[in-house]
Amino acid sequence: MEARFNLFENELAAKFGRRFANTSMVIAQSTLPKSTQELVSLRASQINGCGFCTDMHTKDAAAAGETAVRLNLVATWREAIVFTEAERAALALAEEGTRLADHHKGVSDETWAQVRKHYDDDQIAALVSQVALINAANRLNVIVRNPAGSYEAGMFDAMTS
Repeated sequence: MEARFNLFENELAAKFGRRFANTSMVIAQSTLPKSTQELVSLRASQINGCGFCTDMHTKDAAAAGETAVRLNLVATWREAIVFTEAERAALALAEEGTRLADHHKGVSDETWAQVRKHYDDDQIAALVSQVALINAANRLNVIVRNPAGSYEAGMFDAMTS
């Protein structure tokens, strides 16, 4: 399988990609736990059917020490006992923030209350930004049908230096 369009070889797309990656550094440098960032990105990518981002965030999370059990259960986190209450709040926010069209009011008050209970203002800012950013990344990759499987953990780290 080949991508419809190579976002990495086109000058304009590559320039956008570098700026996009640099934006993610704000979140990466926040106090929102790295594991939460990866779990949120993985769950949104699963929902959006973005194989490229699912591949990337699974591998990056594993390289950062995330367990196979937790990664394998992200799609069914409600039925799993391996996630903290804070992670459950973040995963619920990721789902509701990704499926905006499914809820006429977007994120539910119940989910928002759980997020407020477990995260401080800076972490919430990072969490909301992470949900928005991963949804944008998913759309870029799904539109051009960027294939999954070739990503190596940390592959894009040089883009943010």
